[in-house]
Amino acid sequence: MLRSFTLSIILLLLLVSCSGTTIKSEYQSLKGASWHKKDTITFNFSELDTIEKHNIFINVRNDQNYPYSNLFLITELNYPNGDVVKDTLEYTMALPDGTWLGKGKGSLKESKLWFRENIVFPSSGVYTLQIVHAMRKNGSIPGVVDLEGITDVGFQIEKNKQ
Repeated sequence: MLRSFTLSIILLLLLVSCSGTTIKSEYQSLKGASWHKKDTITFNFSELDTIEKHNIFINVRNDQNYPYSNLFLITELNYPNGDVVKDTLEYTMALPDGTWLGKGKGSLKESKLWFRENIVFPSSGVYTLQIVHAMRKNGSIPGVVDLEGITDVGFQIEKNKQ
């Protein structure tokens, strides 16, 4: 009786953990909750369905030391065939009153930011996503050297539910 109950619980946990649409997810922690402007965060991924559509997200964790209400990122997605797609993206991180938009309790918030929607990975092989921050202070041409308050940066690939 106890054995069948334990087996049932294990099967239930496996079903729940496998029912999501997340295909890949990975994070990199930043040393000292500071992101140097020359530090490129790189993710490599492969073994993706080359027919189905996917959504890609950039996940950012920040603490109360993050001094801005937005975040500028420069991304580069390298395909196995040599194609490269480079973008400069802006994300809103807080409301005008300073309330963080990310999820989480306490001082650490996690934001799931849209990167690509309905993307089909056309060929098998290794894809590389590179991310650097492009933050600047108003009226200042040089970028922020050490961006405080970002603790982790990640990416997530999900099957498109449509």
